[in-house]
Amino acid sequence: MWGLNEPRGQKKRARPTLPLIVLFISFWSATVMAEGFPSAQDAPQISEAPVGGDFQLDSSRGPIALKDFRDQVVLLYFGYTKCPDVCPTSLSIMTQVLNGLDEAELSQVQGLFVSVDPERDTFAVLDEYADYFHEKITGITGSPEAVAQVAAQYGARYYQVELEGSSFGYAVNHSSVIYLVSRQGILRFIFPHATPSPVILEAVRYLLANE
Repeated sequence: MWGLNEPRGQKKRARPTLPLIVLFISFWSATVMAEGFPSAQDAPQISEAPVGGDFQLDSSRGPIALKDFRDQVVLLYFGYTKCPDVCPTSLSIMTQVLNGLDEAELSQVQGLFVSVDPERDTFAVLDEYADYFHEKITGITGSPEAVAQVAAQYGARYYQVELEGSSFGYAVNHSSVIYLVSRQGILRFIFPHATPSPVILEAVRYLLANE
């Protein structure tokens, strides 16, 4: 994973070492093992660390902004509900992290699932999908332009791939990482696809205790 963005204007302080907290990142495409779907080799890539930052998108409960969760640690993921494999794997890992927290810790953590397929992912679809994984995960999306802007802030990459002869019509090839944002809204860690949940859980607890 990447550890990012030392809070500005603050003196660096000694921090406990987190096992396996190393500065690496990889991106995986949303693929399915069937003819005509995008392959892992087609996964979009980035070369620089994203800056993150505040944003606002929409949900069934109205507009939701990252700043609404100040004083909470946020787990952030970009994907779409019809993703056959990568998104369910990532949200299952996020669920394991949330289930590993005690009640007091859980009250200070929020999961956000940003759909990069606003054409098909209505608020009703997003609510059902997110609730299936955990009540602390909220599905959000927006206009294609708004989603693209937020994705750019976080270095997320995605594009549609037409599926000839498929009832799905198209798939969305996308990067797959879990972002961890501090209580102050600062992007602090990026976890590659399929990072074990205990590693992310330890990082969440680290931010709860130290930032």
